[in-house]
Amino acid sequence: MTPTEFRDLAWNGLWKQNPGLAQLLGLCPILAVSTTMVNAVSLGLATILVMTLANLAVSALRNLIPYEIRIPVFILIIAALVTVVDLAFNAWLHDLYLVLGIFIPLIVTNCIVLARVEAYAAKNDPLTSTVDGLMMGLGLVWVLAVLGGLRELLGAGTLLSGIDMILPGASALSVFGDDYPGFLISILPPGAFFTLGVLIAVFNALNVRLAARARRRPPPTAAREAGTGPATAG
Repeated sequence: MTPTEFRDLAWNGLWKQNPGLAQLLGLCPILAVSTTMVNAVSLGLATILVMTLANLAVSALRNLIPYEIRIPVFILIIAALVTVVDLAFNAWLHDLYLVLGIFIPLIVTNCIVLARVEAYAAKNDPLTSTVDGLMMGLGLVWVLAVLGGLRELLGAGTLLSGIDMILPGASALSVFGDDYPGFLISILPPGAFFTLGVLIAVFNALNVRLAARARRRPPPTAAREAGTGPATAG
């Protein structure tokens, strides 16, 4: 893999084709689990692990999987990986496992995972497929972190509530103090839609500005000619 290919995969996963803001895939966990930053990031990290390993496994086995039954085989591979993650959460992060509940097993049906396996891993080599799964997962995690952080901050005035489930002895940050009354709708289901809508609007506005800046930038050949023109004439 060349550095340019790595940059393209990273840019696509983290921004251009971001699963949560551009492709709008996997909205069920994005909206349901993002009540706090800890919950959102924890599920995102579990999804990263599944996406990366699923892309690697499918890419390595792509020539052995008959085309007619590829989707059931893909789902079987994803389900096996999700089972491992689910048991690991239950064994080592049991309190967090109880909070996330059914959403860990539901990674099996997450459109993000199956979409990347079908659209990319089944057609590319293991290394680039693994990087693609990792970058798409990281793109989902930062969206979940921002969404969960905003909802928790507005709803309860805190950040990292529940961090003690991962790091015993750690405590949440009280940003607005104990007297903050809270903005209840932020941590209710409608708040998830409103906050995600704001993030998508900001994402689209930034893309418009980036596109306008790219149009104003002169082509590389024109820039070189402009730079060498006076020297040649002299």
